[in-house]
Amino acid sequence: MPVDHDPLHDPLHDPLHDLLDDRRLTSTPLKPFGLAVHALDHSRPLTDVPVAPLRDLVREHRLLVLRGFATFTGPDELATYAEGWGEPALWPFGTVLELVQQQDPADHIFGHSHMPMHWDGMYRDHIPEFQIFQCVHAPGEGNGGETTFSDTAAVLADADPDTRALWSRATGTYHRAMEFYDSTTSSPVVTAHPVHGTPVIRYHEPTAEAGDDFINHPDLEFTGLADELELAELHRGIRAALYDPAHLYAHEWRTGDVVVTDNYTLLHGRNAFTSGAPRHLRRVQVLGEPPLANPGLVR
Repeated sequence: MPVDHDPLHDPLHDPLHDLLDDRRLTSTPLKPFGLAVHALDHSRPLTDVPVAPLRDLVREHRLLVLRGFATFTGPDELATYAEGWGEPALWPFGTVLELVQQQDPADHIFGHSHMPMHWDGMYRDHIPEFQIFQCVHAPGEGNGGETTFSDTAAVLADADPDTRALWSRATGTYHRAMEFYDSTTSSPVVTAHPVHGTPVIRYHEPTAEAGDDFINHPDLEFTGLADELELAELHRGIRAALYDPAHLYAHEWRTGDVVVTDNYTLLHGRNAFTSGAPRHLRRVQVLGEPPLANPGLVR
């Protein structure tokens, strides 16, 4: 995270004006995208901050880090907070997913391996607009475990016309079976943001090179390209662009962090972390208004 913690001061153009007016908050632009909001009083509850301007900031900056607040002592408090953002996505386990390494995981989300780029909700009936993460316990310095986010609108804006044309011909079909679903989805690699139509990328990064620790590989197929050379160029080019420092933000977790992200625009993944490190996140997905029916769900 950048070390510059100067507040933003322009009340005419600063979307944080209403929040910063009481001088109990500061903000930090993140690089290459995103915004951090810091509480000067660490006893201040996050629930004291109105959600409406925070929601606008996520839509504008793609990612919002809320740091230094008194947050949530348990999953029920996080679930209640998420309801203020919209309708939480309901899973068999409820609305709060505990992201912590399991002793004998059946799936990579509960392991410690690298997690390839993807978007949330790709295998479900509805695709959430927001992800809300709470860091219950950080993995610790030097243990990895950063959550990675790539701004796909920026990736496409920076791509040359020939590259965009290649990507736009491709369609990905993905199948994944795990405890909570057994689904297939299909999506053009380049598609439109469901609200304002900005071009975005919907893509699941291949897992063949994810390492021996990766558990439960999905089945991936890409069509619409002329030959294997074009397919290889698709994967090479997209991976290079997604992980380019101009487009990638890797969040180094601190205990107590809350991060809210724009799932309609970003892809996200995870850096591998030291097995046994005390990395513990909680996640709630919040549906858009109205909820976005998954246009690519096959079954």
